[in-house]
Amino acid sequence: MSDFTDKVGLVTGAGSGIGRAIASGLARRGAAVAVLDVDEAAAHETAEKIAGAGGRAIAVRADIADENSVRSAIGRTVAEFGRLNVAVNNAAVSSSGRQLTEMRAQEWEGVLRVNLTGTFLCLKHEIPELRRAGGGAIVNIASGGGLHAIPLSPAYVAGKHGVVGLTKAAAVDYAADGIRVNAVAPGMTRTAHLDRATEGTGMIAQHQALTPLGRLATPDEIADAAVWLCSDESSYVTGTTLSVDGGRRA
Repeated sequence: MSDFTDKVGLVTGAGSGIGRAIASGLARRGAAVAVLDVDEAAAHETAEKIAGAGGRAIAVRADIADENSVRSAIGRTVAEFGRLNVAVNNAAVSSSGRQLTEMRAQEWEGVLRVNLTGTFLCLKHEIPELRRAGGGAIVNIASGGGLHAIPLSPAYVAGKHGVVGLTKAAAVDYAADGIRVNAVAPGMTRTAHLDRATEGTGMIAQHQALTPLGRLATPDEIADAAVWLCSDESSYVTGTTLSVDGGRRA
């Protein structure tokens, strides 16, 4: 198991689902973790779960679409724990369920503002802290929608493709600083949010039937991939996007 003792991690969108699993996974392996989420109550719930399991965590409200909020949240993390060694940019919003000709420009821009510009803002303020710490690792949570199209999700697909490209660009630009930047592209993952959103639709059964492994991912399975990319065990991996989808893309 990867050892993050004496390291400090930050996870956005960590109030629930995949983000919570990643924050918990880092904490179980010894990291002190800043739990960032736009829903402050959810962030506190995750931090309390980590503390209850013997880990160290703080909850920080952060809206990744707002640069001042991102700057403040990262500043608070460093003030609390002294440095930043790893960061996982997971926060995102979902697709609209409309074709692009039916989307208002404001809706398009809102999705891109969070999913792509928000990831850019996180990288912009995380990288200087990792440089000051002597290097580290960043993982951006992309999506299968960053590797192929998803019907009725033009803004989401465009934004997640952008995250994959941004990951490559940052990996190349900051490799000399000892900073590795990778992405994880999860397949459909069984979260409470997904269960609520798909109740009565049969969508989960359809996806399971199309997935070679015959089931959806658990949040912990996506988290394990992200934690590995944050760890020294992946020390020669940078600029890549790891598809964790049960064989669906294949």
